[in-house]
Amino acid sequence: MNIEKIAFFAGSFDPFTIGHQSIVERALTLFDRIVIGIGINSKKIDSEDTQCRVDDIRSIYGNDPRVEVEAYTDLTWQAARRCGCTHLLRGVRSVADFEYERNLADANRSLSGMETVILYTLPELSFISSSLVRDLRSHNEDISEFLP
Repeated sequence: MNIEKIAFFAGSFDPFTIGHQSIVERALTLFDRIVIGIGINSKKIDSEDTQCRVDDIRSIYGNDPRVEVEAYTDLTWQAARRCGCTHLLRGVRSVADFEYERNLADANRSLSGMETVILYTLPELSFISSSLVRDLRSHNEDISEFLP
C-alpha cells in the first residue's frame, strides 16, 4: 500500500516572497502534494488582504492539482496533521537560516514524529530579502533590478 506523501509548507507568503516558488517546484519532485499554509491573524481570517494573498498564491500554481493553498491561523505540526500532511517543508536562504530550521525540525520530529525537509532557495535568489521585496512592492516600486 502506497501512502501519499504530502508536505505542509507554512509561512506568511505573499506572491512576491522570493524563493518560495522554487522550493515548491523542487518539493514536487519529492512529494505527491504540497499544502501551502498561509499564516494569518485569527482576528483577520476573513479579511480582504488574506483572501488576496491566497488568491495571488493560487494563481502562481494555476490549476496544478498537486498544490493546495489555504489560510490557517495555526501553522504548527498539529495543523499539518489535521490537513493530512505527512511531512513539514521549510525553505531557507542561508546557513544561519538552515541551522535555525534544523533545530526546529529536530524539535518537531521529537514532538510529532513528522520529518521536516529543508530546501535552499535557488543560489541566485539567496541574497534577496523577501521583506525588502514586499516593502518595494507595497509602494509599487520596480523590483527587477534585484532579480538576476
